[in-house]
This record gives sequence, C-alpha cells and structure tokens, in this order.
Amino acid sequence: MLTAKQHELLLFINRRLEESGISPSFEEMKEALDLKSKSGVHRLISALEERGFIRRLPNRARALEVVKMPENVANDPVAKATTPPVKQPEAANDVIEIPLHGRIAAGVPIEALEDSQTLPVPAALLGSGEHYALEVSGDSMIEAGIFDGDFALVKKSNTARDGDIVVALVNGEEATLKYLFHDGGNIRLDPANASYDPQVYADSQVEVQGKLAGLLRRYH
Repeated sequence: MLTAKQHELLLFINRRLEESGISPSFEEMKEALDLKSKSGVHRLISALEERGFIRRLPNRARALEVVKMPENVANDPVAKATTPPVKQPEAANDVIEIPLHGRIAAGVPIEALEDSQTLPVPAALLGSGEHYALEVSGDSMIEAGIFDGDFALVKKSNTARDGDIVVALVNGEEATLKYLFHDGGNIRLDPANASYDPQVYADSQVEVQGKLAGLLRRYH
C-alpha cells in the first residue's frame, strides 16, 4: 500500500518517462509534489524502490525505471488518464541535441567560435541545467584525460570554485578550457600538462562561461 505522496510521485515519474523517456530531476520531482526539500524526494524514491515499484539504473545520471504500477491504477480514472499503458522507452537510448559552438583551445587561448551546429549526446551523460558542446583543440589538458578532438560537454554557469575545469572567456574574445583558481585579485588558469605554464589574468579579464560536465570521444 503506497502513501498518497508515493503514489503521486510514481505517477509523475511514469508519465515523464512515457512522454520523453527521461527521468525527471529531483528538483522537478520536488516542485511537482510541492515538497520543501529534495530530501523528501529521496525518501519517497527509496520507499518506492524498496517496495519494488521502481529501480535505479546503475551508472546513469537521473535514470529511473518504473517496474510496476499499483493495482488500483487500473480502477483509478485519473491515474489511467495520466499513465496510459504504453511501453516505456529505454532511458539509455535517449539522445539530446545540444549546441556545438566550434573549437576551444586546451592550450593557448584561441578565438571563441559560435557555430549553429548541434551535437547528439546521450541524455544519461547530462544532468540538470543547460548544456552546450565544444570541440577540444590542443593537448594542454591531457593529464586530465582531455584530448585533442574530444567534445567537451559544458554546463552553462558564470561561477566556479577553485579546481573546477571551466570554459573561460579571456578579454571577451578568446576561450580556453582550464582548471580555474582565484589568486588574490587575479584568476589563474592552470593546464593539465607539465609542458604548459599557468596563465594569469586580472579578474576583470576572465569570464566563466561554463563548467565541464562530461566528454565525448569518437574513435575512427
């Protein structure tokens, strides 16, 4: 027997999976159920999982699968209207098209490009928020596992903490992918290659345009 909130959450997850094939985020679940915090969502998810109604798909962000629905759904006209018995798509196969904005230097900054191309990305690689992709040019981040020709998946953000790998726009026209550190009144952009030196700029010269969220690599 499910509580009212557990039942409501199960219907919401099921409906979203049927509509888009993508599990809702914890923030979306919190808002949909009018909960005060995400901890309440975690408790509901755990309870549904323990009762065998859902399962978490391993090694995939935001990936939930509805295993079964309550028996009373068949006799609930509201539930039936919101959760038709349609086979759910596999979340792992979902692909999202995100903007591909040219090439970004992993070495010396190069001119930032704004192309109108898109890149298909498995939805499981992306979390919440808005994302875009940049093709990596150069080898200064190879010790962080980022190679020339990789596609950096970037979550849009104008803030970052020390040690984050960021897309930094320098002097409003050149973009680079580096570790970011605050150094007094300056910003230090560190490479991940001993052959390259850190780059130091005044704080006013650097604008954070996103944080690295993942990588895609094509093998030819």
